[in-house]
Amino acid sequence: MAIDKIAIIGCGTMGLGIAESAATHGVQVIAIESTPEKQEAAEQRLARSLERKLRRGRLDLAARDALLARIRFTHHLESLREVTLAIESGAEDLTVKLEVLAKIERHLPATAILATNTSSLKLSELARGLARPERFVGLHFFTPVSAMKLVEVAGTAETEVEVRQRATDFCLQLGKTPVQIQDSAGFVVNRLLIPYILHAIETLEQGVATADAIDVAMKLGAGHPMGPLALADLIGLDVVLAMAKTMHTELRDSRFRAPSLLRRLVLAGHLGRKTERGIYDYTNAEDPLVNPAIDLVAITATGT
Repeated sequence: MAIDKIAIIGCGTMGLGIAESAATHGVQVIAIESTPEKQEAAEQRLARSLERKLRRGRLDLAARDALLARIRFTHHLESLREVTLAIESGAEDLTVKLEVLAKIERHLPATAILATNTSSLKLSELARGLARPERFVGLHFFTPVSAMKLVEVAGTAETEVEVRQRATDFCLQLGKTPVQIQDSAGFVVNRLLIPYILHAIETLEQGVATADAIDVAMKLGAGHPMGPLALADLIGLDVVLAMAKTMHTELRDSRFRAPSLLRRLVLAGHLGRKTERGIYDYTNAEDPLVNPAIDLVAITATGT
C-alpha cells in the first residue's frame, strides 16, 4: 500500500529536497521546523528554489502550484499524528538526533514508521532511546534529492521486515533506486566518499595542485561528473566535517581524519554553496571562482 502522507522534521537542504521530491510524486507532506522563524525561513528557501526552476524551464507554473499545495509547513509536532511515515533530517549530531527522534516518536501513531536521514551515525545508537525501535529505519537520501536516484535503506537487528519493506517501497514510489545496507557508520557511499573528499582537500592544502586543477583532473581523468572539491561545497563543508568526525570516532580509521584546511574553513563560516563561500566563491553563481581565503596563510574563526 502506497504511503500518501509523510512528515519531514528538519527543513534544511536535505529536508526540503525530500519534501519537494515527495510532493512531486503526489505525496502529501507536512514540513516541520522547530520555531516559527525557522519555519518561515524554510518556506522562503523552498519558494526561491522553485522560482529558480521556473526561470530555467525545469518547472511550469501549474506544476509548481500543485507541488506547493501538497506541502504544509508548521512548527507543531502534534501534526505528526496524521502521518504514516516521519523522516528526521536534522543536524548530524548523535545527542541532538536522540532528543529529536524521541520527541517525534511520542507524537507518532504506534503503527507509523520513523526514519532518519542520517549520513554517518549508526542506527543502533540512534534507536537506543526509542520505545518502538522495531518501527525505526534509515533512509539516506543524497543531495540534490531531485536529481540523485539512490537511497540507502538500513535497519537495526530490531527493525521489522515489514517496516524495511514499506520504506523500500516508498523510495520506489518516489522514483528512487533503494539499496539495502547493513547498519554501519557511513553506510556504503559515505564510507567510500568521505576519505576521497578529505584527501582532495589535503591535496589542495599541500599545494599539489589548485582547486580547479584537482576537480578537472578527477572529472576528465576518472570520469566523475563533479570534482571532489566542488562536491564538498555542494554537500556543505560543515556536513563533511561532521561526517568525518563521526566516522573517525566510530571506525577508528585515520582515513577519516579531517585536514586542517577543512576545519579552518568551517570555523570561518565558509561552508560551501549555502554560504556562497567554501572551497570556491559562489558570489557570482554563474562563474564560481576559487575562494580567495584559501590562499591566505591565516584563516581565522572570525573569517578575517
